[in-house]
Amino acid sequence: MKKLFIYYSLTGNVKYVAECLEKKGIELREVKSKEKMPNNNFLRILKGGFLASINHQADIEPLDINIRKYKEIIIGSPVWNDNFPPAINTVLNTLLLTEKKVSFILSSGGGKAPKLTNKINKLYSKSKIIVLKNPLKNKEELNSILENI
Repeated sequence: MKKLFIYYSLTGNVKYVAECLEKKGIELREVKSKEKMPNNNFLRILKGGFLASINHQADIEPLDINIRKYKEIIIGSPVWNDNFPPAINTVLNTLLLTEKKVSFILSSGGGKAPKLTNKINKLYSKSKIIVLKNPLKNKEELNSILENI
């Protein structure tokens, strides 16, 4: 079964997940936002959290994806204020994923992200959701989960 991992990573956690999945033969597409975030961590959290909370969609670089080629689409995303970041909002509102098996791998510094997982369950009721806590710092958790992907 051909799988595609579409991901956005600002701090490197989800990019690390992508690199691990690529070693398992999963194809990757990185989402790149045209909207820049502040370098200051506090301002980045403030701006990103606000934009995520209002479900803002970012302008992104074009994605070269023919999703018909894939049996499963895996969305990789950080959790911002218990929501998707704007770049992933754009992806989800652009790609027609209703006919696909869709899974999510989320990177959360603050825990299980209940609001976001509930939102995903409403939009993609049969999707698999994995929430990782800082994959760069918890590599053993990621490695144990990757065995089942």
